Amino acid sequence: MPMPEFRLYNTLTRRVESFAPADGHTVRMYTCGPTVYNPAHLGNFRTFLFEDLLRRTFRLVGWQVEQVMNLTDVDDKIIRKAAANGENILQVTEPFTALFHQDRRYLRIEDAEIYPKATEHIPEMIALVERLVANDVAYVAEDGSVYFAIDRFADYGKLSQLDKREVKAGARVAQDEYAKENAQDFALWKSAKPEDEATGAAWDSPWGRGRPGWHLECSAMAMKYLGETFDLHAGGIDLIFPHHEDEIAQSEAATGKQFARCWCHGEFLLTDGTKMAKRVGNVTNVVGMREQGISGTAYRHFVFSAHYRKQLNLGEESLDQSRAAVNRVGAFARRLAEATAATPVLAEAATRAEQLFLDALFDDLNAPEAMAVLFTFITEANRELDAGGTDTAALERARAAFRLMDGVLDLVPEQETDAELGAWVEGRLIARREARERRDFAAADAVREELTARGILIEDGPSGTRWRRG
Repeated sequence: MPMPEFRLYNTLTRRVESFAPADGHTVRMYTCGPTVYNPAHLGNFRTFLFEDLLRRTFRLVGWQVEQVMNLTDVDDKIIRKAAANGENILQVTEPFTALFHQDRRYLRIEDAEIYPKATEHIPEMIALVERLVANDVAYVAEDGSVYFAIDRFADYGKLSQLDKREVKAGARVAQDEYAKENAQDFALWKSAKPEDEATGAAWDSPWGRGRPGWHLECSAMAMKYLGETFDLHAGGIDLIFPHHEDEIAQSEAATGKQFARCWCHGEFLLTDGTKMAKRVGNVTNVVGMREQGISGTAYRHFVFSAHYRKQLNLGEESLDQSRAAVNRVGAFARRLAEATAATPVLAEAATRAEQLFLDALFDDLNAPEAMAVLFTFITEANRELDAGGTDTAALERARAAFRLMDGVLDLVPEQETDAELGAWVEGRLIARREARERRDFAAADAVREELTARGILIEDGPSGTRWRRG
């Protein structure tokens, strides 16, 4: 089966281009991770899921992956929270770092190879600032803060395609409350304030006590683990400016080399307040999602239902559709595992599906098309399994194709134990009965729809309500 060329949209050039690692073997990629002062929200996880799909697809090509995802554990928000709680920054960040990994595993996001923390790389950050000062693209203010002078870097704005004249004072890049030569310049190193010292967010430096700027952290950690030039930098579209623009400026001004060969950004997750039911509107993070009985596989399906460069709207109906879809995938996985033989036509369907699946993902990571291929294959395979047959080789070919596709999308839901499922169903039936008793039939119908989405059928009778798996 021919392997298609892998193509990816490069934000730097605004084109879909052929992509391959520089050494032909290992994709070295840096992905901006969470700032660990609160639970990461579902919008963050849309970005992390697109990056998970990306790394899994790279392996389909035959490449290895070296992914670095930073954990920002010192910044203004963290310091404010620590100061308000009378804590140090580690007391704020450590629980949320643990929660991030817990949430990530619930969504089946593969481990990155390295999760560096900003606070553990202060020497590398100081060394980078020293290079920039020595190269005369950074300057030290009277209070000991150090700023990057964007007028001294000719390529500033090439990622966001902003002219320097369009960079306004008051944008996030210019909100630092320190004296600067130019209001557009961004902080590399911030002189320590009393709240920084009180919360353990200050370190010694050649310019006095202080802490790193947000943009500096990623440049220093990316170059430490991936080199001064690496293959791919990815993140949410909101990071293009100023964060990624400033990363390019400070990195390339220090090294004189291209920072990342390709830049890839995922679009926003939206919520529609006028149509969203309250119970879904409250689902803003993975903990809330779990409490509503929404599986990690259902959220994966929901996210992959839209191209990563298209906006995606979170709504009750779409999540219910995703739950039903992954239940279908799970039922097919069980049927395929239990089958003993099939017709020869199944092998043809499997080979065709596998090629179309690769074509879709290798064309700028077209997940919706790849999922459509999977579900078409499920329909065709079920038809051939219904027809019977004695071809065991065809069955094995179908299993191999399904393993390949689900190995990337990872949509087969975990089987709940009977006790877990039973407890959940009984709880929902109590809620339905209470709604009917108070004549809130809309709420009762909503519970029935919830149960149906989980594959549960209910029957009302004289002795009460009975349920069974669909």
